[in-house]
Amino acid sequence: MSASVKQLRAVVAVPLEEQLCQLIEEIEPRLEVVRDHELTRPARGPGDWSGDPGHVRSSREQSAFDAMVDSADALFGIPDVEPRALARTARANDRLKWVMTTAAGGGSQVKEAGLSTVELERIVFTTSAGAHGAPLAEFALMGILAGVRNLPKLMADKAHRRWGDRERARQIDELTVLVVRLGGIGAECARQLSLHGARVWGINRSGRPVPHLDRQLPESELGWALSQVDAVVCTLPGTARTHHLIDAASLARAKEGLIVVNVGRGTVIDETALLEALDASRVGFAALDVFEVEPLPVSSPLWEHPSVLISPHTAALNGREAERIARQFADNATRLIDGRPLRAVVDTVEYY
Repeated sequence: MSASVKQLRAVVAVPLEEQLCQLIEEIEPRLEVVRDHELTRPARGPGDWSGDPGHVRSSREQSAFDAMVDSADALFGIPDVEPRALARTARANDRLKWVMTTAAGGGSQVKEAGLSTVELERIVFTTSAGAHGAPLAEFALMGILAGVRNLPKLMADKAHRRWGDRERARQIDELTVLVVRLGGIGAECARQLSLHGARVWGINRSGRPVPHLDRQLPESELGWALSQVDAVVCTLPGTARTHHLIDAASLARAKEGLIVVNVGRGTVIDETALLEALDASRVGFAALDVFEVEPLPVSSPLWEHPSVLISPHTAALNGREAERIARQFADNATRLIDGRPLRAVVDTVEYY
């Protein structure tokens, strides 16, 4: 069949620049990319897939948006990143066969939509897993450096114009770092840490070999591993199984001064237990991009703790995020058209 014949109708259901819509069409000419930039909510900045919540469509515009979304064989993004909107279109459009979420952890959004078994069997969901690996690995590296270089003390000394004592800082090549979960983000964390000379241990549920590891452990050895390593990087999704995987019991076994970095989901770490471990110096420093409740409530003690670095779930944002996700969508579109397995498919049992 000629490449000029469109074989898949894909609707862009979230803000995406016109040049990136055109890029998808160039990469996969068999894809009909349907978009109306007047109907999607305007983005407030890079990676703002949900768009400005203050932008309200008129009833006519909402009807037009819903009709556009309901015409799709495939969706680029959950409409407005609203699980309820996903549920509505899944029921309204029995042609829909594939949805790509724009979040690496988009499985939680799919779960929240409460789709039926029939709908989950009919529609394949994929995520943008892998698009955020490099910036999140760099955040993890920064967090570990901030811990070993005692950034809180440097900032406090600066604030008080105090010339501090000469103190020997550790280097990354002296550390053993545990990466918990070795998907696309975790594998990139392992690569970057290894390049900087760290000994890298990894916990990988699948048990498949991953490059750049000095040691690979089963999840059952998490507590023991925390007693041995100098830093831990969490890249886990938020699921029922991973909820508070790092809790008071596991942190009680932590090697004194453990550096904790979380770039996965906030529910993986029990924040109350983390604060207790920080106060007891079992954890020496924590660099957190994600939290149990977001935005982080102003009442959270994490804001005031001197040994906590807070990032407002923005560590993955970078100038090329949207392009990477657009390229992933085009690649999976080719796979779907050619009858090949899609990448980054959501497990609709555990929703990650």
